[in-house]
Amino acid sequence: MALAYPPFKSCPCGSGRSYAHCCGPAHDGSRPAASPEILMRARYSAYALRNAAFVLDTWHPDTRPARLHLEDGTKYTGLTVHSAENEEVVFTATLRQSGETLRIHERSAFTRLAGRWVYVDEIIPPTVD
Repeated sequence: MALAYPPFKSCPCGSGRSYAHCCGPAHDGSRPAASPEILMRARYSAYALRNAAFVLDTWHPDTRPARLHLEDGTKYTGLTVHSAENEEVVFTATLRQSGETLRIHERSAFTRLAGRWVYVDEIIPPTVD
């Protein structure tokens, strides 16, 4: 179940904007992500807010898992987008899980499907520090 998140708080994606002016509109469907980077940020925020429905809905059907279980004990603590070019985004997501801080580095591929951006898969498998 997705967590309720106050629209006036800073967006979990780390953009510095309020959730209502950043990832919130993508999550509620009122403004689809306009680029792969914006979708990456919205997906990160969805993970942080345990919004599995959004994550699955923005995943290409050819690579999407049947189910997605987001751990209650995982806290997403930061996102750094290193580059966003063409249909690829390179990022580092930081999270705390079972008392450990993990950094996940990934190069992700995105494509347009039915007029909207969707996540396809990682190009370079994620590494965890």
